[in-house]
Amino acid sequence: MDLLRLGGDLRSARRSAGVSLRLVAAHVGVSATHVMRVELGLVPNVGVRLLARIGSVVGLDVRIRAYPGPDPIRDAAQTRLLGRLIARLHPGLRVRTEVPLPIPGDLRAWDASIAGFAATSSGDPFLAVDAETVLSDLQALLRRLTLKMRDGGVDHVLLLVADTRSNRGAVAGASELLRDRFQVSTRQALAALRAGRHPGGSAIVFL
Repeated sequence: MDLLRLGGDLRSARRSAGVSLRLVAAHVGVSATHVMRVELGLVPNVGVRLLARIGSVVGLDVRIRAYPGPDPIRDAAQTRLLGRLIARLHPGLRVRTEVPLPIPGDLRAWDASIAGFAATSSGDPFLAVDAETVLSDLQALLRRLTLKMRDGGVDHVLLLVADTRSNRGAVAGASELLRDRFQVSTRQALAALRAGRHPGGSAIVFL
């Protein structure tokens, strides 16, 4: 779909500039037929360099950007991290892993959900859990979590983080950014979960 859209943009720009397929082909070093196939989105393995060269001929600056999409594939370290959390929960709590957002076709999922609380003032159907073994771009992580909370219909999330010096330093360095979003401490959240209670807010939990 992206190649088809980009090809259409290239074709429209070429026509607006009054440039022929043959002239574009001569400048970029491929056949006119190949340029036409690129414009129609029929070259699935077209290279970025060729797209940029065609764009420059027709007056477009072709750039590539990455946008938030499906959640990344979880590795063994994150699975172990979730296991450490599960081992600290009250036995009456129910845990599910890889819980998809309730939107048809949306590939995002919570790493886990915790339900079965004895009593909670939260309106959430469950406590959503996202696990991170390495914290790098906290602002990007918060944007992703905020969108998932909005689209998943939950008000609170437990951000489960591997307890490393690097991760603690990253959180400490972003304390002002995190203070209003995560109101419950690791100790308070774990104590509540051990007792079978909802933490009562969002929390960052180091394990």
